[in-house]
Amino acid sequence: MEETLRITLAQINLTVGDLKENVEKILNFTMQAQRLKANIITFPELAICGYPPEDLLLKEYFVRDNLKALHSLIEKISDIVVIVGFVDRDREGNLYNAAGLIHKGKLKGIAHKIELPNYGVFDEKRYFQPGNSPFVFALGRTLLGVNICEDIWMKGGVAKYQADQGARLLINISASPYHAGKVTLREKMLKERAEETNAYICYNNLVGGQDELVFDGASIILDPKGKEIVIGKQFEEDLIIADLPIRVSNRPEAKVGRKCYIKLDKLNDAKKPDLPKRYCKKLDRKNEIYNALVLGTHDYIRKNGFKKAVIGLSGGIDSSLTAVIARDAIGKENVIGVSMPSRYSSQETQSDVKVLADNLGIRLIIVPIDSIFNVYLLVLEKEFLGLARDVTEENLQARIRGNILMAFSNKFGWLVLTTGNKSETSVGYCTLYGDMAGGFAVIKDVPKTLVYKLARFRNEKEDRRLIPETVFKREPSAELKMNQKDQDTLPPYPVLDAILKEYVEKDIAFEKIVSSTKFNPEVVKDVIQKVDKNEYKRRQAPPGVKITPKAFGKDRRLPIVNKYKEY
Repeated sequence: MEETLRITLAQINLTVGDLKENVEKILNFTMQAQRLKANIITFPELAICGYPPEDLLLKEYFVRDNLKALHSLIEKISDIVVIVGFVDRDREGNLYNAAGLIHKGKLKGIAHKIELPNYGVFDEKRYFQPGNSPFVFALGRTLLGVNICEDIWMKGGVAKYQADQGARLLINISASPYHAGKVTLREKMLKERAEETNAYICYNNLVGGQDELVFDGASIILDPKGKEIVIGKQFEEDLIIADLPIRVSNRPEAKVGRKCYIKLDKLNDAKKPDLPKRYCKKLDRKNEIYNALVLGTHDYIRKNGFKKAVIGLSGGIDSSLTAVIARDAIGKENVIGVSMPSRYSSQETQSDVKVLADNLGIRLIIVPIDSIFNVYLLVLEKEFLGLARDVTEENLQARIRGNILMAFSNKFGWLVLTTGNKSETSVGYCTLYGDMAGGFAVIKDVPKTLVYKLARFRNEKEDRRLIPETVFKREPSAELKMNQKDQDTLPPYPVLDAILKEYVEKDIAFEKIVSSTKFNPEVVKDVIQKVDKNEYKRRQAPPGVKITPKAFGKDRRLPIVNKYKEY
């Protein structure tokens, strides 16, 4: 015998700590689901307080207010069953990453997350105690299991236990952060779990940006054979809905206990409106990464209360891509470009800046820096007498530009977006308090070779040259001295990026990198030395959008004082 349940997954964008707004959004989506006569609506992991709350969890009053917000929600829930993430606390003060089961103004049950991730960007064992009892409840004659994020990733774990207890539908609420390729990896795992448990899988993922993390959504419902029934949009809020015919139990309440048994409301047994047909096309890799950068930039700017952003435009590929992303994120009227030419700036790069600004429709401010640079040289002339010019004078120019951008930021309340890429950040090819000065580093986790690909992708998507063709063809240069080229100091970017992927993202040892890449051992050693030497710079860099499996920041935490060498 079967019972059809109409289930909705509310894939929503929440803000950490904005308890009132989060609850209002949850209620809004709940009302939408009720109009569709849904039996159940689910929300992402820690939806009440936002994810990840980090050390806010160490503040007793934050946890208290999160519980108050939960109870304000409970009071407003009527016929529909709501499953929502929150922070639970027991009588001893232990905290749990929890899912609340709400129905008719009551908290009917609580599931505690059992598998607490403590790798990469996750620190859950720092804050939470693990649950010890997988949660199964009955809705009408249907047995369902509720688990949280990591719980469903483990083969033979929580999901399998719940299925063995008779659950035919497994509901997972998640906050699974994005990196390139994560969607494919996640879907493969979920299909394996559906086949292992012979149960429907309803996977509800968070969407939105939080500091350097981006959550991509792509929530999904699978049948017991692992076939997709419906999939949510990527990088957008969405309400995913499906009717699931589920095999029922004769006496489900006997298995789960009276407190976890919910009688199916007759109102929801009435004729339901037809579901709209929908199809969400999955994004290809470049489209996916670009959308992650736009969403991460938009949410960082807006959630921090900024309205406009300012970018130093050099005429190079990095600042050009950053400007395009910013325009797509917050609108052309909210992006200001500042060109700060010096005696070393070519006519070609300055022309490209103007063309780019015109193409994007953004405001351009031109502030030449030579007169300021001359003052610095004059002030330092006595102390520098007899010494050759070197990186000191180059960095002075970068720091003058950083000061000018920060002056605009202070005066007008604009957020400075820095333009350095992952390749430069890795090896320290950037200037503290210069081009690193700012509030958010849009392409901080984008290798240089990928910068070019994304810029090409964006031009092709527009079907016109937003970024001038000369920007692609010109050899990269910081233009801080005559005839300067990046390759004077660094290996060619394809070589550099290949080494960095092995050393930074995979932690591969020096000898293995040499043997696998066949690159000159001295080149590999030089890159590794530069990476290790510049940890102090990266600690002082602004946050940026994570798009690789291992980004600088939470993913990679190395000591600044570090004398270890493997060669």
